[in-house]
Amino acid sequence: MIVKNHWSNHKSFPKDLILAKELVYDCFDFDCTQPQQESESIDYSAYRFLMNEKHICYREAKITPTKTGQFVTLWKRSRLGIIEPFDFDDAIDFVIVSVRKDALLGQFIFPKNVLLEKAIFSSKTQEGKRAIRVYPPWDETESKQAKKTQQWQLEYFYPIVPEPDFDVFKKLIAY
Repeated sequence: MIVKNHWSNHKSFPKDLILAKELVYDCFDFDCTQPQQESESIDYSAYRFLMNEKHICYREAKITPTKTGQFVTLWKRSRLGIIEPFDFDDAIDFVIVSVRKDALLGQFIFPKNVLLEKAIFSSKTQEGKRAIRVYPPWDETESKQAKKTQQWQLEYFYPIVPEPDFDVFKKLIAY
């Protein structure tokens, strides 16, 4: 018997990715390939996989001690060995960023066209960013820029723990 979406050696995967798979991804009839760890950005649990034939770039954001929000890197290494932002032409359909604080867990599911629009992904005419700060709903932002960023980011957020929001997840992943 073949178990659909069975990830072998899953204990080596990030705990929050496993939780998202078990609590959300497995509740849908999605095909999820075995995640492949990236050699870069290991500190941010960098993995790639396919979900329903969509290319997923997965990261886990980190809480920083002095600023509100969580920090995550979004870069690749060029042929010359220099780090550079992801490009719109890269094989990425969605960037999924897991965020956690105490017992709260959620994910941002950013479509690549939104990341291009927000100048996070590079294009032929603009350079993107190598890292961003994400602001989950439980973070209270104070600066104007952080509030503005949180406002657009929350359109792409869904909670997992304490209670998954399946409707929002379906809407985001079908974007």
